[in-house]
Amino acid sequence: MKVLLSILLCVTATSALAFDHRHEAWNRLLSAHVRVSADGHASAVDYAGFKRDQEVLAAYLGELSAVSSAQYQDWSRDRRLAFLINAYNAWTVDLVLNNYPGLESIKDLGGLFSSPWQKKFFRLLGKQRSLDDIEHGLIRAPGQFDEPRIHFAVVCASVGCPMLRPEAYVDSRLDTQLEDAMLRFLGDHTRNRYDSRSKSLEVSKIFDWYEDDFATGAGRFKSLRDTFSTFADVIGESPSDAMAIQTGDYRLEFLSYDWSLNDSRR
Repeated sequence: MKVLLSILLCVTATSALAFDHRHEAWNRLLSAHVRVSADGHASAVDYAGFKRDQEVLAAYLGELSAVSSAQYQDWSRDRRLAFLINAYNAWTVDLVLNNYPGLESIKDLGGLFSSPWQKKFFRLLGKQRSLDDIEHGLIRAPGQFDEPRIHFAVVCASVGCPMLRPEAYVDSRLDTQLEDAMLRFLGDHTRNRYDSRSKSLEVSKIFDWYEDDFATGAGRFKSLRDTFSTFADVIGESPSDAMAIQTGDYRLEFLSYDWSLNDSRR
């Protein structure tokens, strides 16, 4: 009850002022309802707890919806990107909560000819939007951000996804947060690993879906293999594994994606 009251007071105070770029209301919700694994590479969401605080989440989503396109365009690059990442994650949680409990996978919310990511169920920057509109239309639009690390920040409510952080993304620490998100995901050997027996590098399907993003990410990476080479020490479980990844001595394989709901009650 104290957590709920403190968040409500925060949202109420913020609504009377300019938009809160600390995303404090969302930050407190995440801190209260996201459980990080013991190894620090993954997290699970206490959707039952979030459900009790859904009124607070709705108030935060209202704050996001109230931002005009003109306001948004006046912000810095990192401020805009943090806003969009938080918006994607918050509305994903909202979509789950509106169908919880009883939901096994976010994919169950799609229809025969549509996916849950194509549903236009909220208003953002003056238009009705879908989650795909945020990720692909705003974040991944050519020339907007060119930031491949967003694939470790936007979270689709599934076990196969990168971890939902127990904190909001903020412009003042965005680069540090994105780098940390990437390192945590790459270091998760249940989703990215080198098999020395078969000389295969087995990685998340995310790298298959968004391979081109890792070849055009503002020049930082030239290709997927270059990306893996850069982080060989993180992916490899031994110096010899890391050496094989750095030299490209492997067959690349993409692992099956686990679409089970990332519920802490699983």
